[in-house]
Amino acid sequence: MRYFFLILLSLFVVKNVDAQIYEVGIFAGGSNFIGDVGETTYISPNQGAFGAIVKWNRSPRHSFRASLIFSNLEGVDGKSDDPRRVRRGYRFNTSILEISAGMEFTFLDFDLHTSDMKGTPYLYGGISLANHDNFYFNQAGQVTSENTSSWAYGIPMALGYKTNITNHLILAAEIGARYTFSDELDGSVPDAEFREQFSFGNTNSTDWYVFSGFTLTYTFGRRPCYCNF
Repeated sequence: MRYFFLILLSLFVVKNVDAQIYEVGIFAGGSNFIGDVGETTYISPNQGAFGAIVKWNRSPRHSFRASLIFSNLEGVDGKSDDPRRVRRGYRFNTSILEISAGMEFTFLDFDLHTSDMKGTPYLYGGISLANHDNFYFNQAGQVTSENTSSWAYGIPMALGYKTNITNHLILAAEIGARYTFSDELDGSVPDAEFREQFSFGNTNSTDWYVFSGFTLTYTFGRRPCYCNF
């Protein structure tokens, strides 16, 4: 009977060590905007950002990843280092909901099927969609809603570091810039018919925004047989 319980305990331990092919968790951090309104500092979180993240660990060196993140984007000319923006005095605050999917690559092997502590830097890239409200600045410099919304396509590029803090919990810190193919997030290019009348800024560059924060994920699933992919 004693050996029976020892065998059961061994199977339970092995199952828990191996059960780490999938990850689900949360993202919490901040966001900042880079465009034709407000500051141009690349990393300067000024609004909260929260969301959910899922991963499929395809091998110890790469994972498929998807996330859903909600945040506000804020631009305040008065906080800019550019005196022309300070004199103009534009400001906006708009909410976005981003859906992102892509692949995460680790610099070192990150095999979750071993019980020892491990950590590695990583890179993430893919494609993103951000839903945002459309607005413009009227002749008085005030934000005016267009009562419509749009999807901004983008390319997320993130650099981070992750480590396992328990057998099933992974903690990561990352900074992720989003290059978008839209110039509408800050209202500098209205979506309506009167776009030429109220357009401003550099039309040769599009909008960026940055998410900086932490992810905490829980790992589970049957141990995979890593094969050529």
